[in-house]
Amino acid sequence: MDIKELNEKVSVPNFEYTVTNKDWLKTHEKLSVMQVNVGRLCNLTCKHCHVSAGPDRTEIMSREVLEACLEAFKKHGFKTMDITGGAPEMNPDFEWFVEESAKIAERVIVRTNLVILLSPNYKHLPEFYKKNKVNVVCSVPFYTKKNADIQRGEGVFEKSMRVLNTLNDLGYGKDKDLILDIVYNPGGAFLPPSQASMTSLYRERLYSNFGVVFNNLYTITNNPVGRFGDFLELSGNLNTYLNSLYYAFNPAAVQNMMCRDQVSISWDGYIYDCDFNQAVDMKVEGNTTIFDLAKGDIEVRKVATGKHCYACTAGAGSSCGGATAE
Repeated sequence: MDIKELNEKVSVPNFEYTVTNKDWLKTHEKLSVMQVNVGRLCNLTCKHCHVSAGPDRTEIMSREVLEACLEAFKKHGFKTMDITGGAPEMNPDFEWFVEESAKIAERVIVRTNLVILLSPNYKHLPEFYKKNKVNVVCSVPFYTKKNADIQRGEGVFEKSMRVLNTLNDLGYGKDKDLILDIVYNPGGAFLPPSQASMTSLYRERLYSNFGVVFNNLYTITNNPVGRFGDFLELSGNLNTYLNSLYYAFNPAAVQNMMCRDQVSISWDGYIYDCDFNQAVDMKVEGNTTIFDLAKGDIEVRKVATGKHCYACTAGAGSSCGGATAE
């Protein structure tokens, strides 16, 4: 479902009309985050995945595009390199890109599904992450096996706990330079509870049941695009869910939307405002590529918006870094 279909199928007002301060729909003059989606290939097929990643996806970012990302990162003084997928580890140039990013970024984030790190080809990566002081961000959609496996697949929760124990043994979640963050997504078409309450709950349950410790928990509202959007449409809940997001609109969350402080690079080098806009192929104005950015200037731009943007401004707000207005 592309953005035109989504906008036509749901009855809520256009997002841009709802935002009264139009300056909040523009990017900052100086951007700090470059999020790079290095491919849609993944070892899992999660129900809530907004980019519909899976084992059958063939989109993989090339070395040429990765090099342009590094060049643009240095040229424009970005601070954080945020590496995502798919399972980003499955890109053949992944380790090289992490090492090069660690040389120039204040912070390197890798968004992992954890279970990939049990596979023979990737089991060395926890040590690799430690060596490069990677900020590991992982999806743990619930603190019990039943609820987590419903979203991510049978057996995924137990494997995730094993990997978290391994990361803890290496110092992740304990040493100040080894940051381990967890992402919570609701198990259906509803808003997440407060980030503070979920953090407390996860800390208690994961430690008491599995001995797992972590630094931060981020609550992220399910965005009505990709595989989750298809589920909403097939189940007849698309309009209901969008209306729930619309009626929970929080103006305070608009000012802190992540799209205002970042660029998001797709596997083929096109620039988007965020990973969700990638999912619906809503490029920045002018169809700019990372090659253009590596050679040119960054200008303040108007953020491309659609009705899916209500997911980032409902309730306490939502971003790849969690709540924005709690």
